[in-house]
Amino acid sequence: MSASQKAIKGLAQYPSLKGKRIFITGGGTGIGEALVSAFAEQGALVAFVDIATEASEALCARLAAAGFPAPLFRHCDIRDIGLLQATMAAMAKEIGDFDVLVNNAANDTRHAVEDVSVEFWDNSIAINQRPLFFTCQAVLAGMKKKGGGSIINFSSISWHIANGGYPAYVTAKSAVIGLTRGLARELGPHNIRVNTVTPGWVITERQNN
Repeated sequence: MSASQKAIKGLAQYPSLKGKRIFITGGGTGIGEALVSAFAEQGALVAFVDIATEASEALCARLAAAGFPAPLFRHCDIRDIGLLQATMAAMAKEIGDFDVLVNNAANDTRHAVEDVSVEFWDNSIAINQRPLFFTCQAVLAGMKKKGGGSIINFSSISWHIANGGYPAYVTAKSAVIGLTRGLARELGPHNIRVNTVTPGWVITERQNN
């Protein structure tokens, strides 16, 4: 039994994911790291961006050493939409047009209502909301060419349960639902599924700090 077979023994396997091209934002740590690992362990070809270079490179090395397809990583600040779309285009050119887009990257830094400035608000939207649309825009031509695809946008349980302590974050995460529903209507005729995943509280390294 190979190292990769041992690593996923007992876990569900999805042969349809083998060889699929996946793009993930914020794939170096936390939920994103788990996503990159899970797709790679299914034999998918994963490309991801993150600003955490050291953790991302270590993740790629760890998966390759275990016998899985080595993910393709590029450092990218997703607030820079031009750079984000250019990076996606370069990665798609390297491994092929993407079958799946996962919009995972987010920043849930706590903040009091009284302390929020225009600059802080705009920065939160630039991380938690704006990239979701422009990554969808970037994969659209390739998915149409392939005859379909899947877009997965991550929201958060925080706004469903009316959490306080981060109003800019919950505003952005609630907007994910509207974007998903609108794009699903527009892209459905092209066999492109658009769905939202809404995790509960996930204890990552960030939550422990």
